Amino acid sequence: AFDPEAVEEHLEEMKKKRKKLKPFLIVLLLLIAALGLFTAYFFLSLPNVDYLKDQNPQTTAVIEQRKQEAQKQGKSLKIRQRWVGFNTIPELLKNTVRVSEDVDFYSHDGVDYFELKESIKRNLKEGKKARGGSTITQQLAKNLFLSTEKSYYRKLKEFVIAKRMEKVLSKDRIFSIYLNVIELGNGVFGVEAASEIFFNKSVNRLTLSETLRLAAVIPKPLKVTPLSNSNYLKWRANLLLERLVKYGYISESEYQSAKEEFKK
Repeated sequence: AFDPEAVEEHLEEMKKKRKKLKPFLIVLLLLIAALGLFTAYFFLSLPNVDYLKDQNPQTTAVIEQRKQEAQKQGKSLKIRQRWVGFNTIPELLKNTVRVSEDVDFYSHDGVDYFELKESIKRNLKEGKKARGGSTITQQLAKNLFLSTEKSYYRKLKEFVIAKRMEKVLSKDRIFSIYLNVIELGNGVFGVEAASEIFFNKSVNRLTLSETLRLAAVIPKPLKVTPLSNSNYLKWRANLLLERLVKYGYISESEYQSAKEEFKK
């Protein structure tokens, strides 16, 4: 039988539920709107990389960062950089940089997902950003457009920019720009400028030993100089030597000869 009171009670209960649900729906809608705005801002703030196909960057974010850091200290920073063609840079140097920073550069799509996973695991374990896991493409994204700041937001931007660069630039073009803008000393950017400053010669005349010294400082360009004989540099040089011979980029005799110089 039809019970008006039961219907009334049901309607009242529905009203109460809607009242309780309303704040939740408002918060949910606000969160969705905020996420939409953040996503729009994030992608609109990313740089256009298309021009890099046929233009060399006039400066980089890291160069400008170093200038500002020097200015804050009341100093002026002289920037040394000289562009050279990709074919001018010796294959030995290219291979040494790859085994140092990104041995799978020519086979991935801008991100090494295994290294990224290992980086996240180690960073979470140690409670700090201890391991980068960045490919050459990601490093270039950071150098050109971001900064040396360690944050997950920067890493996210680095990731997206790297993917964009891989879509519009050839691997050789990415590697060429990287080798011409990489920081290798205080105010020293690019392998040609570094070769001239540290070894008084052009990059295409570097010896195996000099090549190792140059590549060894990539992780710590402001703390270690290629001319030093620090334990760190010797350790890095020996590590790179082992990788070069492992992948067949140098002979056993070259390996043994160079190893003598970097004995601890």
